[in-house]
Amino acid sequence: MPKGVGHGPGQYAREDRADPRAGRRDGGRGLHHGGGHPTHVHDFHQLLYAPLGRISVSTPGSDHELSPSTALWIPAGTPHSARFHPDSLVLAEPFDADVHELPYAEPTAVRVDESRRRLLPARTRDAGAGADDASAFAAPTGIPSAALPLPRPTSATALTVAGALLRSPEDQRTATEWAESLYTSSTSLRRAFRNETGLAFSEWRTRVRLNRSLDLLDRGHQVGTAARVGFVSTNGYIMAFRRHFGCTPGAWIKGRPGQGNPRPNRLP
Repeated sequence: MPKGVGHGPGQYAREDRADPRAGRRDGGRGLHHGGGHPTHVHDFHQLLYAPLGRISVSTPGSDHELSPSTALWIPAGTPHSARFHPDSLVLAEPFDADVHELPYAEPTAVRVDESRRRLLPARTRDAGAGADDASAFAAPTGIPSAALPLPRPTSATALTVAGALLRSPEDQRTATEWAESLYTSSTSLRRAFRNETGLAFSEWRTRVRLNRSLDLLDRGHQVGTAARVGFVSTNGYIMAFRRHFGCTPGAWIKGRPGQGNPRPNRLP
């Protein structure tokens, strides 16, 4: 982590950049491999993106799983931490908060289509590109991600299960099997998910699987998606997808940006 001010309880390390054009710096512009950052803040807006692998980002009140089809805007002054999954390639792009007004007041996930997927790594490789170029700022603001809200539990046991499912949504262990492996009761585990996330364990797991399937669909994969994200049947996957997004996975693919048809809106 870059050098910052000292911090104690209730404080965060601050990663400031007097000039976002000054070049690569961790937390600023550049590509990073593996690892992560503890809780810190920036004085600039930041776009986080993983061209390869995944990033887990925690912000006040929400957690985000980023992938090649989803990036995250983090407004200046927002405390956040990040964990880069093994073999991930992480792109962090800064934008001067005094120059640009971010259209989001809170950390916001956005979809990354093929054109943006080419633009972002290309900008990072181009040493002559200005980090505050207006067109570069506008292009990745994108369309808000359709991913389902996924509050993270706070108790240690439930958080362990949540982290494992986010890494491997295809894991078929039931709440009872998870509880046995963690030396607790299934009632306690289910209660923790319900009280801490507002969702039943089964619904929380379904949302993890559906969100991961969006990543696959946005990259053009449809055959085998149900099994890859943990649904035991294609029918069950299609029914869950329709219940949450108001359309089938096939209709979702046809409506993605660049296909010439409007994508159906996610159901509230």
